Amino acid sequence: MSKILDLLGVFGLLSILAVGGGAAVLPEMKEQTETQHHWVTENQFVSIYSLGQLAPGPNMLMVGVIGQRVAGWAVALAALLGFLLPASVLTWGVGRVWHHFAAWPWLDSIQRGLGPVSIGLALSGAITVARGALVNTTTALLAAVVLAILLIRHINPAYLILASGVVGALLLTA
Repeated sequence: MSKILDLLGVFGLLSILAVGGGAAVLPEMKEQTETQHHWVTENQFVSIYSLGQLAPGPNMLMVGVIGQRVAGWAVALAALLGFLLPASVLTWGVGRVWHHFAAWPWLDSIQRGLGPVSIGLALSGAITVARGALVNTTTALLAAVVLAILLIRHINPAYLILASGVVGALLLTA
């Protein structure tokens, strides 16, 4: 029961703090799940995040995989509810208040101020995952190639993730 409560506490708090999306809380999620609670290793965290990027649906469904690793499928469901429910309730409530103050002159300023905050938080999440994933020259080069392709052409990232997995398997297995 203690593990379920720990998971609910960690993911519930992260849910509320996920301004700008789930990627905004990746650094703290990594800190909590890897360093504080030792639920996953750095490699497992990066792998679970990558799987979340590849799978259909929200990439933050990765919290269910972490919950499953901790103590099975019931805990996976608890982790998902802990992460999704608080943010859903908060979003619903803020949406109702936002609609109520639609004519308020400060509303536009608040929206413009939150944009850069969201971008900064998402960038912080990307840097956190990159630190665990870019372990040598090959992985850094692979990341640079994927970034270049994404900047030059509009391509479905799932294809690049699959291709990178194949290239990584060929180049990084000893």
